[in-house]
Amino acid sequence: MYQQMIFVNLAVADVDTSKKFFTELGYTINPQFSTDDCACVVISDTIVAMMLSKQRYADFTKKQIADSTKTSEVLLCLSAESREKVDELVDNAIAAGGSASGEPQDHGFMYGRSFDDPDGHSWEVMWMDPAAVQG
Repeated sequence: MYQQMIFVNLAVADVDTSKKFFTELGYTINPQFSTDDCACVVISDTIVAMMLSKQRYADFTKKQIADSTKTSEVLLCLSAESREKVDELVDNAIAAGGSASGEPQDHGFMYGRSFDDPDGHSWEVMWMDPAAVQG
C-alpha cells in the first residue's frame, strides 16, 4: 500500500550546523539527496526534513524568507511513543544546541514539550495515550 510522505523544507543559516544538530538527536542524513547547500534529514520512513541554505531555499520561492529567530513560519510537531521519549528528545535537542520553547503541556492523556532548533524553527514533541485516540 502506498504511504504518502512529507518533505518539510526549511531555510537554515548553516547546513553543517543543522546536520550536526539533527544527527545528535539520532536522525540520519541521506547522502543521496544532500549537498553542500542541502541536508536531507530522515526523521522516519515517511518524514524527511530538507535543511536548505537560504540561498538554495530562495531557488524555490519568490517570497521573502522568514527570519525564524524572529518570526514563526511553521510549527512542526513530531509524535513520541511515551512521555519519557518526549522528554528525551527535547532534552537531547537542548543539549545539542537548541533551546527550550514554551512550557511543558500536560493534559493527562496528552503530554508535550517544545524546542527551537539552532535556526529558530519551532519543533513540538507530543505523546498521546492511545486509548484516548480510540475514543
